[in-house]
Amino acid sequence: MSTPKISRPILGHSKAIQSVIKLIDKVAKTKTNILVIGESGTGKELIARMIHESSPMAGKPFIPINCGAIPENLIESEMFGHKRGSFTGAVSDKMGLFEAANGGTLFLDEVGELPLAMQVKLLRAIQDHTIRKVGGLEDTKVDARIIAATNRDLEMGVKNGTFREDLYYRLNVIMIKSPPLRDREEDIDLLMRHFLKKFADKQKKEILGFEPEAEAAIKAYSWPGNIRELENSLERAVTLENSDRISKGVLPAPVIQNGAKSQVQGSGNSTDLKIDFSTGSIHLDQTLFNLETLYLEAALQQAKGKPEGAANLLGLTGEQYRERLKKRQK
Repeated sequence: MSTPKISRPILGHSKAIQSVIKLIDKVAKTKTNILVIGESGTGKELIARMIHESSPMAGKPFIPINCGAIPENLIESEMFGHKRGSFTGAVSDKMGLFEAANGGTLFLDEVGELPLAMQVKLLRAIQDHTIRKVGGLEDTKVDARIIAATNRDLEMGVKNGTFREDLYYRLNVIMIKSPPLRDREEDIDLLMRHFLKKFADKQKKEILGFEPEAEAAIKAYSWPGNIRELENSLERAVTLENSDRISKGVLPAPVIQNGAKSQVQGSGNSTDLKIDFSTGSIHLDQTLFNLETLYLEAALQQAKGKPEGAANLLGLTGEQYRERLKKRQK
């Protein structure tokens, strides 16, 4: 049997992403339910697609559904379908996404957003391989592999009662952790050049590479929005760039400002600083304000949104931290 061609393979040589690829290879040939966890923008749907396209079901449907994007009163109809006249606006019978995915894969993105009432119905559909349309009286057999994904802590959801324990264990037969980009530093170079080519080709521009300052700024940035943020930033840069190389000026402000931040990190000795005025003068007060903002926000993110923890990371009291943050909300 020949190896199936993957339409969008996962790119990367880092240990973190290679571990994911090896696990995909192991589980793809089965029909086991899989839970993909990870921060927003890390490529959870790409992992799900690679599992599907590496499986015996590769020629069958791959049906994604964003559980957090559908109004609560329509979720059941979207998943299971409905019969004509079952509610206002149901002018004809409709097939649900479970049925559409029959024989293939149903990808439940942001599954942690599902309301409890829908979790009960989802559990039954997964356990019994049957669905019942809204307004229907008969059960329909379905055979679809379930891959769910979330950026939420479902174990915590189970503890606080917002996510059913039985559904969690039904989905979490195999767990795959999608690593954040900050754990894949070795992959940044490959990914940035991939996205550059992708958008240059799409926009029919001849952009050959990156100016050294732009490349350094991209590699120094922590990418809290992960691959999605990197991809969007490169699309923006290609759109704005008029020369044959990406310059620092067309990068988003947080990436540029982070470059300035990285220059003042290190030994703290003023003789180590490399301040560049080649592009003209700067507004010192605004630059320092922006730099301080970066540190305040980065510390809050590291402290998982807890101001006291962020203050400790910055050597401030809680009151000092909140006062500085308040200045940025005026």
